[in-house]
Amino acid sequence: MYKQNDLMKRINEKYKDFSKGQKLLANFITNNYDKAVFLTAAKLGVVVGVSESTVVRFAIELGYDGYPRLQRALEELVKTKLNSVQRMEVTSDRMSKQHVLKSVLQSDADKIKTTLEEMDPTIFDESVDMILKAKKIYIIGVRSCAALASFLGFYFNLIFDNVKLIHTNSVSEMFEQIHRIGPDDVMIGISFPRYSKRAVKAMEFAQSRGSKIITITDSILSPTAQYADFTLIARSDMASLVDSLVAPLSVINALIVALSMKKQAEIVETLQKLEKIWEEYQVYENEDEINGNYNVNSASKLL
Repeated sequence: MYKQNDLMKRINEKYKDFSKGQKLLANFITNNYDKAVFLTAAKLGVVVGVSESTVVRFAIELGYDGYPRLQRALEELVKTKLNSVQRMEVTSDRMSKQHVLKSVLQSDADKIKTTLEEMDPTIFDESVDMILKAKKIYIIGVRSCAALASFLGFYFNLIFDNVKLIHTNSVSEMFEQIHRIGPDDVMIGISFPRYSKRAVKAMEFAQSRGSKIITITDSILSPTAQYADFTLIARSDMASLVDSLVAPLSVINALIVALSMKKQAEIVETLQKLEKIWEEYQVYENEDEINGNYNVNSASKLL
């Protein structure tokens, strides 16, 4: 029935038919969605002054199959509406200041668990096959997602010889790097709230050129999903000022491993060549040298 996150539209359309209690809920959510998103059905009822069952019926009246679905719609709304200061304020309220380490790590673990439960293995496998068949692979991630794009690009360059990591210091520079993209190519776009317009524009352009598109994002309602052939959903969350990108990184790791297994023979040959280069140009510290230096330094201190 509804194809986008139009929670406010649903509320406006049905408001006149709501009961008194439901109108109280509608008013509270409309004016305080940044607070309502973190309340259980029972707590929301207490705050508004209605029963928990009224909250559940309110969600169903809006067309959701229960309160958790309504809460998910609120999450999508919050992700796109809150600025960084507001995000920090609302998340600090729900996080234990005495147990920050435990709270953040537990939240990250929950996101990975949810991502695993919700990921469609068929979509993942078809994404892998699409990447393998690509003439050229374009990778884009903007702002906090740039780190994920860089990580993916680093390992893809070990697997493939046709990878282009898009740098997005300016819009014009971005289009200069992708203007040759075509139907035989694949663009992998990484985008999480707050969604970057540059990433969305890049995928829109790629689609207009007939390119295949894979997006790694947090929801089917993400603005990048409308341009994608395949959408890999990885749950993200706000952890104060920081975007939690642990689950997206795990999905990227899975892509790298799956592709490396498909191209194992070529990768072994590549790594053998690289090991010789790394050794010749001393790219990595030699373990024997490290141990040797440690022993010399330790001995000098004893004398």
